[in-house]
Formats: sequence, structure tokens, C-alpha cells
Amino acid sequence: MSAASPQAYLRTKVLTASPAELRMLLLDGAIRFAEQTKLGYESKDFEGAFSATTKCQAILTELICSLQSKHNPALCERMTALYTYMYKRLVEASLQRTVEPVQEVIGLLQYDRETWEMLMKEVKAGAVASPIAMETPIEGSDQAPRFSVQA
Repeated sequence: MSAASPQAYLRTKVLTASPAELRMLLLDGAIRFAEQTKLGYESKDFEGAFSATTKCQAILTELICSLQSKHNPALCERMTALYTYMYKRLVEASLQRTVEPVQEVIGLLQYDRETWEMLMKEVKAGAVASPIAMETPIEGSDQAPRFSVQA
């Protein structure tokens, strides 16, 4: 198996995922990088911790930017505040080089992921309407598609 195979698999997975699945992939990535950050601080690998922190923060930023408040402004505002809080906790962890803020972020991300997974199962079962409204970019634009959380 070539080294490019896992990358090709991930690329295919992302390109064929629904907006709800893309959000799940983002949460999975954020959790993975937060755990790498934690391991970096525990092993005194500060360069590795910084690299993983930066990647986790980039995912949190994408989660914030991809929220569209036109369907439920209050919910989007709360989600923005939550992701911003996690971002700030990662900054604190970087400044203090401690694990505690990262552990809190991991717990919050896992809770968010579990909640999203439950919601996706309910949508699939037809119990609730889809929480995602896909907004396609203007044709010819290089802007990525955005999704919004609906109540």
C-alpha cells in the first residue's frame, strides 16, 4: 500500500460526505488534534503540542465560520461562543504549557460530537427534520460551501 492511499481515501471521504457528515469529520479532527496536543504537553514535546494546537484551532475557526445564523440566530450565537471558549482554552494551554485546559476542550468536543451523532441518527430515522441547510457558493466562486444549523 502506498503512502498516498490514506490521503486519497480521506480526500474521497470528504468529497462525497454530506454537510452533516462533514461537520462530524471536523469534530473528529478537532478531537484528534486536541488529544495530540495533550500528549505533546505530557511528553514535553512542546513543538508537537503547538502544531496540534494550531490544527485544532483552525478546525474550531472553520466550525465558527461555517455557521449560518439565518435559521436559528440564538443557537448559532451559543455555538460560536462555545467554539470561541474552546479556542481561548487552547491559547491558555499554550501559554501555560499545561494539560488541564486541553482536557476540558477534549471533553467539550466529545460531548458536541456525541450530540451531533445522536441528532444525525434521529434525522436518519425521520424523527426530526435535517438540522443542516446547505448553501452553495456562487458559481465560479472559490468560496467553500457553508452549512447552517436549523432548529
